[in-house]
Amino acid sequence: GDLDKVVNLLLSLSGRLARVETALDSLGPHAPAEDKMALQEKQRLLAEQLEDAKELKEHVGRREEVVGAMVARYLPTEHLQDYQHFVKMKSALIAEQRELEEKIKLGQEQLRCLRESL
Repeated sequence: GDLDKVVNLLLSLSGRLARVETALDSLGPHAPAEDKMALQEKQRLLAEQLEDAKELKEHVGRREEVVGAMVARYLPTEHLQDYQHFVKMKSALIAEQRELEEKIKLGQEQLRCLRESL
C-alpha cells in the first residue's frame, strides 16, 4: 500500500513539475514578471517536494528489503520468486496505469475540443 502511494506521489509531482516547466518555457519575453516569479516559486516548491518523495521511496525500499528478508524465511523458493516478481512489477504497473489514465484524459480533452470546433 505504501509503495502505491509513494509511486503515485512521485508520478503526480513529476507531472505537475513538468507542466510548470512547460508553462515557464512558453512564457514570452513580454510576460509579466509576477507571472514568471509565481511559476518559478511553484517550480522550486514542486522540486523540493519531489526530492522529499524520492527520500520516501528510498525509505519504502529499505522497508521492502526488510520485509522481503522476513518473507524469505517462511516461503518456499518458488513462492518467494513470485512474491519478488509481484513487488517488482507493482510499481511498473502503477506507472503504466497512470500513464494510460493521462493519455485517456488527453484524448477525451482533444475529442471535446474537436466536437466544440465543429
